[in-house]
Amino acid sequence: MFSRFARKALPWNVIRRRLLSTTPSRRSDALFVHRDTPYNNPKVAFEFNVDNMKRAKEIISHYPPQYKKAAVIPLLDLGQRQNKGWTSISVMNYVANLLEMPPMRVYEVATFYTMFNREPIGEHFVQVCTTTPCMLRGSTDILNAACEHLGAIKPGQTTKDGKFTVIEVECQGACSNAPMMVVGDDFYEDLTPESTKRILDGFKKGKKPKPGPQSSRQTSENSAGLTALTSEPYGPGEFCQPDFQ
Repeated sequence: MFSRFARKALPWNVIRRRLLSTTPSRRSDALFVHRDTPYNNPKVAFEFNVDNMKRAKEIISHYPPQYKKAAVIPLLDLGQRQNKGWTSISVMNYVANLLEMPPMRVYEVATFYTMFNREPIGEHFVQVCTTTPCMLRGSTDILNAACEHLGAIKPGQTTKDGKFTVIEVECQGACSNAPMMVVGDDFYEDLTPESTKRILDGFKKGKKPKPGPQSSRQTSENSAGLTALTSEPYGPGEFCQPDFQ
């Protein structure tokens, strides 16, 4: 706001000018907007198969009839699994119809949660964690090893043969076994660039490498060995015997 003294010293065209900030319009993958494509439009049919419909009804039965819309997340997940790993507009519309809720409410859920893929993915969905605990233990090397080993793709891309999609993700809850990645529903932990390549080669050959720690650890025990709970725990009553018989 110019003071009245400053106004007298400024030309009239500067005083009358409105100072506005504008941002140029940009296309972004982050825009939560659906645009019809030949492979993703409401005319592409989708419905649960017999097994998934049975599962869907069982899930819905967990909720009171007036609150069955609360099943929207598990049903979207079920639809995504049947739809080869991604949630199309037809999957969303089908779930909305099944739960008798406005389609927009389903769109809001599917675009908010990153676990719902709105574009097709590869047969093997590789999610490399790059959050701080994993990053401090070399997740950048793991991500680079995976992308380079699969044909110099970049995070977010799918290999030309459609076998692998690699993305970076936030924390997946295996911080003590960092660095780690998820392939499908399985966790692969304590990774090195070499073990990462070995796991991916296994999937290339049509095999499923053993999930879990890829080191000498069995679960999430301290890499330096046990430092607590090293003795046999006492059972109920062992140190609480009554003074009378």
